[in-house]
Parts: sequence; structure tokens; C-alpha cells
Amino acid sequence: MIMDTSQKQQKKASTWRWVLLSLAVTLSIAWLFLTPPGILGKANAVGYAVCHRIPERSFNIGNLEMAMCARCSGLFLGALLGLVFQVVQGRKGKMPPIPVAILFGVFALSWVLDGINSFSMLMPRIPSVYQTQNWTRLVTGTGMGLAISAILLPAFIQTMFNDWEETSGLSKWYHILTLLALAAILDVLILFEIPIIQYLLSLLSAVSVLVLLTMIYSMVLVMVFKKENTYASVNQLFMPLVGGFIIALIQIGAIDLARFLMTGTWNGFNIAILSAIINLDKVAVAFW
Repeated sequence: MIMDTSQKQQKKASTWRWVLLSLAVTLSIAWLFLTPPGILGKANAVGYAVCHRIPERSFNIGNLEMAMCARCSGLFLGALLGLVFQVVQGRKGKMPPIPVAILFGVFALSWVLDGINSFSMLMPRIPSVYQTQNWTRLVTGTGMGLAISAILLPAFIQTMFNDWEETSGLSKWYHILTLLALAAILDVLILFEIPIIQYLLSLLSAVSVLVLLTMIYSMVLVMVFKKENTYASVNQLFMPLVGGFIIALIQIGAIDLARFLMTGTWNGFNIAILSAIINLDKVAVAFW
């Protein structure tokens, strides 16, 4: 009787695996078919869902823009770098120590302040503290990405696995210095605007969006179905990860569709038009 129950559970789980996998493949094919052609076109479609993609605030690949603006490129590439840096150290699930958390908090605050200052440049009535440049957007974005990875990966490990190392992948000073050095190299590579490197980094930024959203939604699914801390290995995460990927793809596709219906183009926002919209109240006052 126990054997029959176990076999039924395994059969049910196998069925759900195939259902989820089929749905993921179907949605992926549909998304690939409906988005702009070419690998870079697909990356641009991912960026289209999470970034304004204003040309003036983006780095270039020859005569094309990267998949995301300078700030978003830094954020998602920084997050991917931070995740990889921690993953290669093993299943370390403890949050960073307080001094490191404070450092990343400073990075996050810098990202917020630079973003506010950058936005204020679109509104002449609001004074800017300084003239933001693409390099400031890139650097602060990268710092924010590192901060996100420092929290997200330990949260993911603590949610999913029933066993992990009670230490942080960012607990030592040389960990932080190495990660910051790698981040600096990443930013320098972007600033050089070498086409082939920009192309590869553009693709990686799109991959990062999918990775981050998949991790977040897989954690949500695990908590909804009360499966926290029940997995012993990465191989057992197939269903939550595929489920998270499906939700991530649906979100990206839905935002892409909504934005395309509103704008009628896959291009980034026009900064002149955007500035005019933001300052419509000023135009109205002048008119009256």
C-alpha cells in the first residue's frame, strides 16, 4: 500500500514536470516568434520590459544601443556578477555581515540619489545636484546590482535547501575587494564600448533579468506551496525553477505587449517627448 502511494506520487510529480516543461517551451517559442529578430533583438525585448531604453542614456554597440540603459545595464550585470561570485563558493546561505551590509546599503543609496538627480534633469524647475553622466549611472547601477545579489542568493538558499553553510560568501575582506575589482573591470569594459564586448554584455544583461525573476518567483512558489527547506540538491529544484521561469516570461511578455500597444515601437523612449510629458503642467500654466 505504501509502495502504491509512493508510485502514485512519483507519477503525479512526473506528469507535472512534463506539463510545466511543455508550457515553458511553448511560451518560449511564442515569445521568440513575436519579438524582434536576431539574438540582440531578443535581448532588447527583455530590456524593453524593465528599462526605458532612452538612447541618450545608453551605451552603444556600433550604431545600436545596448539592450538596456547605462543604469539598468550596470544593475543587472552587477547582480549577475555578484550571484556567480557567490555561487562558485558553494552553498553559503548566511546574509553578509553588518559592515558589508552597510557598504551595500551605501551603494543602494547612491543608486537612488543618482536616479533622482538624473530624473530631475528632465524637470528644469527642480535643481540637479550634479550633472549625471552615463558613467555615473553605470557605476551606481553596478553597485545596486551587487547589493541585490548579496541579499537575493542567501535568501534563495535559505528558502530552498534543507542544508547550507552557516557562513556568507561575502564575509571576508578579500571577498569584497575581489568582487569590487571584478565590478570595476566590468564597468571599464562597458565604458570602452568595444562592439563585441558590448554585444556579449548586452546578452548577459538580458539573461540576468530572467535569472533574477526566475529566482524570485521560484521562491514565491515554494512558499505558497509550503515547500520551504525541502530540497537537498539543485537537481530537485526543477519544478519551482521552471515554474518561476514561466511566471517571469509571462511578466516580461505582458509588459512588452502593454508597452508596444502604447508606443507602437520596440525602440526606447524619446527623451525629448518624455521630458515634454513630464513638464505638461508647466506648458498648461504658460498657455493659460
